[in-house]
Amino acid sequence: MEESRRRAYLEALGIPVWVPRTRGATAHAAAIPEVVEGRPGVAPYPSGTPLTPSPAGRAEPSDYRQSEGDGRDAGCVSSAVDAIEGLDWEALQARVRACTTCELHRTRTQTVFGVGNPAARLMVIGEAPGADEDRQGEPFVGRAGKLLDAMLHAIGLQRGDVYIANVLKCRPPGNRNPSLDEAARCEGFLRRQIGLVGPRLILSVGGIAARNLLGTDTPVGRLRGAVHEYGEDRVPVLVTYHPAYLLRQPEEKAKAWQDLQQAARLLRDAG
Repeated sequence: MEESRRRAYLEALGIPVWVPRTRGATAHAAAIPEVVEGRPGVAPYPSGTPLTPSPAGRAEPSDYRQSEGDGRDAGCVSSAVDAIEGLDWEALQARVRACTTCELHRTRTQTVFGVGNPAARLMVIGEAPGADEDRQGEPFVGRAGKLLDAMLHAIGLQRGDVYIANVLKCRPPGNRNPSLDEAARCEGFLRRQIGLVGPRLILSVGGIAARNLLGTDTPVGRLRGAVHEYGEDRVPVLVTYHPAYLLRQPEEKAKAWQDLQQAARLLRDAG
């Protein structure tokens, strides 16, 4: 990627860009700009969750709270997960579209399956659709989606180069956090997507995605930097902050940039 484009993407991400003051002068860091805010054509992000009044619409990673299930037999969940194994892309998408396994089907506008390259080397996994995603049927749109695009651009990737999915395929009302039961009932869909894509690396964004992929309540800040593994195939997993969280906490963008650089290195090493 040419330097001018890389610099523009880093500025959009909010990462300081080191440039020489004059020829031969000492380099210095540019100030982090308020880029995503107020950009023409950027749709407003969904309204806030009950955990925070922030308009970003996502909970801070450490704010994940376990929710009680609806009392249904866990064996039914296991059977539903097993029945998804072996489905191809078309059959899997049809199964998601027709899903009525949990109560979220009653309030959704449409399901949000996933988007991108079905043979991608990098898979990005978030938590659940928001209001914009529910309307458009595509994950990571709106302000957080624009920032995710900038994050991918910063390491030389386009949105279409990766595969993007969420733990949940339906929007929880009010953009609340997914319950444990809801996540369990969607687990088979995500597991099959990962199996079909066969990524070299998974980038887990946000605490809820990490909890469901790795089975841990450890905060994102403590999971960052290490290479975790998912599933029997031991797919490498990196954990970073959710773009919506970064919009609320721009001072954390430098850490997210470190995570992206680590992801780029792992992809290069994977060949």
